[in-house]
Amino acid sequence: MHFLVTGGAGFIGSHVAEHLLAAGHEVTVFDDLNPFYDPAIKRAALQVLERSGSGRFRFVQGDLVERPALDAVFAGGRIDQVIHLAARAGVRPSLQEPALYQRVNVEGTVNLLEAGRLAGVRKFILASSSSVYGVNAKVPFSEDDPIFRAISPYASSKLACEALGHTYHHVYGLDVVMLRFFTVYGPRQRPDLAIHKFARLIDSGRPVPVFGDGSTARDYTYVDDIVSGVLACTRREFGFGIYNLGESQTVTLSELISLLEQALGRKAVLDRQPLQPGDVPITYADISKARRDLGYDPRTKIAEGIPRFVEWFRRAGG
Repeated sequence: MHFLVTGGAGFIGSHVAEHLLAAGHEVTVFDDLNPFYDPAIKRAALQVLERSGSGRFRFVQGDLVERPALDAVFAGGRIDQVIHLAARAGVRPSLQEPALYQRVNVEGTVNLLEAGRLAGVRKFILASSSSVYGVNAKVPFSEDDPIFRAISPYASSKLACEALGHTYHHVYGLDVVMLRFFTVYGPRQRPDLAIHKFARLIDSGRPVPVFGDGSTARDYTYVDDIVSGVLACTRREFGFGIYNLGESQTVTLSELISLLEQALGRKAVLDRQPLQPGDVPITYADISKARRDLGYDPRTKIAEGIPRFVEWFRRAGG
């Protein structure tokens, strides 16, 4: 089978592409290698995929908002399924550049859906985010919860992508599944994300910014577990489906820092700061639907995952 993985040079995308190649599939990665973080990190991931591909891997550098670039990808050979992981990510950066987030995430997604539809692709797996739940008083978060309280441009863009996915299923009969990821971490994690950033700061003895009193909680999910959920979606039809992919266990910011201190063998220097606009107090996934329909069964608890991450962090030189 031939998969198009957008954002395949990034953190989650490179892991998904690597597993698909290991299973014997063909993979085309589409990524713009933008400078949101050092493109050299993405190029290193592409080298891993190139070595893994045995001639079944192709990389195309392009921008989702440039429709001709996408048309050329689909014209270059039959694509059986699209796994759409490319996006401008992050709550706080989206507050600084809200128009960019809407353009890339929303316009880019509709470009991809339309180009793929016209090329005859029938199945799309699209990345959403736990951010769509906003400040949700009910925990854990269920796919049936109302999601009209987004509190960042990033979350709003992901809500729009979910609506587009449903529209393309309803109008054109495409098989579309939306996956709401909950705070993914692990090897090759983006350097701007909390676990990687905190590890780097703690290891170098620099202050760690702690927003609020440390009680905010996240459902941290190891990347291998996320990949297992994505791959499960490639093996069945949904019509239209929405699934939470999380660990279904919350960890406070203070607990996370403590786990990193233990794994790194160093004490953190804390820099207390006010809570930031757009941040939610908790994310917590109800994964019963994914367990039932996908056989999704996250196995890596945070106490095991953090030392694994630190082992990679040390090996990669921080």
